[in-house]
Amino acid sequence: MKMPRAAVDRLCHTTGLLLVLSGLVHLVVFAVDGGPWDGPVSWRKPATFGLSFGVTLIAVTWVTSYLRTGDRLRSVLLPVFAADCVVEVGGITLQAWRRVPSHLNGETPFDTVVSMTLAVGGGVLVVLLTVFAVASFRHRPTGPAGMPLAVRSGFALLLVALASGAAMIARGVVLTRTGHQEAAYHSTAPLKPLHGVSLHAVLVLPLLARLLSRTPWGERTRRRIVAVAAGCYTAAVVVAAGWALLTY
Repeated sequence: MKMPRAAVDRLCHTTGLLLVLSGLVHLVVFAVDGGPWDGPVSWRKPATFGLSFGVTLIAVTWVTSYLRTGDRLRSVLLPVFAADCVVEVGGITLQAWRRVPSHLNGETPFDTVVSMTLAVGGGVLVVLLTVFAVASFRHRPTGPAGMPLAVRSGFALLLVALASGAAMIARGVVLTRTGHQEAAYHSTAPLKPLHGVSLHAVLVLPLLARLLSRTPWGERTRRRIVAVAAGCYTAAVVVAAGWALLTY
């Protein structure tokens, strides 16, 4: 039995808000407890991952309402996506409180289980978000002027974020298995800007299209503004990709 559309949206929005709250709480923990901001063991990870996953879950829930996927498929994929976000943030938060690295950590059997769970969860995220991205290009998204381009551009750039995230994990695993554990922890740095910038296009561009729909400007003008914004955002991703290639 599928969940009603409103119930799915409410579940995902509530979960996203709780993840954002978790990230904010860990910013407070960092302010009180201190410690390094960078590195594999830091309060930065539960803070930034909580905020990022929470915002992304809320954004994807909203943006997929413009896709022509059908309520049945959406009602199945979104709760799985929400659960996966919770698993990812939960594992990272758990390891932060244990004061051990969350990713690429095979020091103990328990650490290995957590690390593998996060890796598998990342794979699930890639599959789910790719399904939504493909759906955005198979059928023209609905919405106000500029929204179809905003949604498609956002998902296209989100695929770049997924690819860069997969590259970070793959390189770290190779270094770990060849005995370069410390290097593995620091190998993700060049790709982090690319990953971070491209990840949130799926929120920024559709949000711009939505805000423009509240202006008195004509549809043609709004579509042009969204097109320029998508071009600028793509340029920023290209710059981040170039920096990653030069420093990787």
